[in-house]
Amino acid sequence: MDIDHYMTDLGRRARAASRLMARATTAAKNDALRAIAAAIERDTERLKAANARDLARAATQGLDAAFIDRLTLSDKALRTMIDGLLQVAALPDPVGEMSRIKSRPSGIQVGQMRVPLGVVGIIYEARPNVTIDAAALCLKSGNATILRGGSEAIESNTELARTIGEGLHAAGLPADAVQVVSTTDRAAVGKLATMTEYVDVIVPRGGRGLIERLMAEARVPMIKHLDGICHVYIDDAADLQRAVTVSDNAKTHRYGTCNTMETLLVARGIAPRILPQLGLIYRGKQVELRVCAESRAILQAADIGPLVDATEADWRTEYLAPVLSIKIVDGLDAAIDHINTYGSAHTDAIVTENHDRAMRFLREVDSASVMINASTRFADGFEFGLGAEIGISNDKLHARGPVGLEGLTSLKYIVFGHGEARQ
Repeated sequence: MDIDHYMTDLGRRARAASRLMARATTAAKNDALRAIAAAIERDTERLKAANARDLARAATQGLDAAFIDRLTLSDKALRTMIDGLLQVAALPDPVGEMSRIKSRPSGIQVGQMRVPLGVVGIIYEARPNVTIDAAALCLKSGNATILRGGSEAIESNTELARTIGEGLHAAGLPADAVQVVSTTDRAAVGKLATMTEYVDVIVPRGGRGLIERLMAEARVPMIKHLDGICHVYIDDAADLQRAVTVSDNAKTHRYGTCNTMETLLVARGIAPRILPQLGLIYRGKQVELRVCAESRAILQAADIGPLVDATEADWRTEYLAPVLSIKIVDGLDAAIDHINTYGSAHTDAIVTENHDRAMRFLREVDSASVMINASTRFADGFEFGLGAEIGISNDKLHARGPVGLEGLTSLKYIVFGHGEARQ
């Protein structure tokens, strides 16, 4: 296959489709989303069979448990896809929304209108659910999209592409509005990320290697995050039961996600009461604990082990595995300083009953999502009510945090006049 020719053709078709999508009615877009959901529900067994072929190939390649988890289309994952499609269909359509209209002394009225970005390229690894999440959000926000999934999920993505095509056809929308790259050649990634004449933004969803490659090679602007080094800080004014629930869920609900806690910070005043409880839970779930000297002493006194001494590198590591760093800190100031020094500006949480400290944490922790008394695992487009997410951004321009419909649109200025001429 001539990758340059193939990708250029996809880009041309996507650009043409984007113009049709920009004027698509809300009803047509919602009809397409509901038709895709119905096709997935109808073809659940067919989709699981395709996914099983991907999983079998992944097993022969020796891919790790976290990767296999992201690749798997379980019944729950398929149900979440369907629910996400229906939730996106139920959300207000942002396209065409006018706001901030003000009259000027000249007589004109000036405001802003929300419009699609145009063509969105999505590059992702392992997670076939991204195919549906990305298609749904791009479709509802009036964009065309080119989806390039990982070679590990080619069978699953091919089947999901079929359901998307069926939904677009049923709603009378252009078939090229959602195109799934059919080649597994890595050169397609490089080409997609440099097609500035056809692609308006790239959203990478994958591991550090993919993101670093795109940061070095891409010419198209990106919505991205590099790492998910997430923290939970247990304040000495925390409710113990809440602290246990949040800290357990943030680490052990799923290990291979970017919103999983990687470092637990504990105020010195509460550490002797909370660490033994959490240590028992983590030991029972076979989580490796990498600890500072103070936390080691407390956990050893409670007969909890084995323990590994934490190094400077551990505070900067996204494990994506049953491994957790633990550090005892003086209090709120030290916790905030640690997070802003070592974190990745993704998601961080405080557990406390002290309102003033909670508000300081919200204001001073420089992350895309900051939480009080809640698990970091909630940093997710579906949980935030966005229907689904195209990705999570820890950049500060255009979009930050989980990126849903509004993050896939832009604003342009609009002017209403009555024949005025500038003096």
